[in-house]
Amino acid sequence: MVAARREFEGRIPLAAMTRLSDGLLDCEGEARYELVFGTDALKLPFAELRIEAELPLECQRSLRRFLLPVRLVQRLGLIRDEADEAALPPDYEPLLVAADGMLRPSDLVEDELILALPVVPMSPDADVVERDFVPTAEETARANPFAALAGWKKE
Repeated sequence: MVAARREFEGRIPLAAMTRLSDGLLDCEGEARYELVFGTDALKLPFAELRIEAELPLECQRSLRRFLLPVRLVQRLGLIRDEADEAALPPDYEPLLVAADGMLRPSDLVEDELILALPVVPMSPDADVVERDFVPTAEETARANPFAALAGWKKE
């Protein structure tokens, strides 16, 4: 694929990506991708992956569904051994290729979308909650580890 500078493009339903589906609210939609193989000026083999998707997530502020737009361009340096990673330019991500040289585009797309998921999803349209929560006297007394010792001091 590298020597022939092959290009692939396709669509993958979100429902087909089982590892990604754990982080999504539902599996409606699809991911569009382009995968281009080649060599750079240093003769290093690479695969450039472009992904566009809208991931359905649950906003942790409003608890409503929203679509997170994802647009990725990732250049993957194809390596056969982990020691080869040091030779890659800084803008390349290493991709360890199996001995048989086979790659599954769907796995690459799913891996990149998993990495694109936010730790805490928040819709840009969600209202920011700005309130001061003042603890009650009971909560303050319970939270103070020395409150029991204060009672002994009075005796």
